[in-house]
Amino acid sequence: MKPLSVAVVGAESTGKSWLTQALAGVLRARGQAVHTVDEVLRQWCDRAGRTPQRHEQMAIAEQQAQAAQPTGQPAPDTWLLSDTTPLMTAVYSQLLFDDESLYPMALAHQALYDITLVTGLDLPWVADGLQRDGPQVRGPVDTLVRQALERSGMAYRVVYGHGPGRLNNALLALGLAGEDASAQHIREQGQFAINQGRSVWQCNDCSDPDCEHLLFTRLLKQRSIP
Repeated sequence: MKPLSVAVVGAESTGKSWLTQALAGVLRARGQAVHTVDEVLRQWCDRAGRTPQRHEQMAIAEQQAQAAQPTGQPAPDTWLLSDTTPLMTAVYSQLLFDDESLYPMALAHQALYDITLVTGLDLPWVADGLQRDGPQVRGPVDTLVRQALERSGMAYRVVYGHGPGRLNNALLALGLAGEDASAQHIREQGQFAINQGRSVWQCNDCSDPDCEHLLFTRLLKQRSIP
């Protein structure tokens, strides 16, 4: 299958970062080259120690778009997986500041992706400092994301499920085979190795409390009990 450029968007605490990284892990395990794009807003808030004001939104959206342009010349068979896009900045600008001026730029960028995955609201909301306002904004944000995509005639697929089920649903949405029991076991062993300190965890503050990182951390603790 030809590599795709994939945008992962959705309301806060719906597992965008986890899903992006999980998809990247599966694709790499299958021998595919992958370029992932992190969320610029998270980095911005960490540096500034606050959330952005209205006049700062466009610059953040532009930085997010620029981050999706890999440095150098990527291989032609490289997958692009973007953890959020300028569309999310535009949505929050409308929701928080009643400012819809970012939509033309954001939607023009969104149209560059082969497929858009929208993360569903079936995961529990989890606090994350400055990054998240509260569970009450998830519904309105989800609505605004879908409305923006539908107004522009952009197809999207909503991904539901928890943990491996959510990952498999995303793989199927991309036209890929889900993980069978053997492949899932190999990936889970890799995650278990992470918790033993042999490599660095890369979940980017996963919003799924039932994710494999927590599950295998608990398993490791249980095994250490005599």
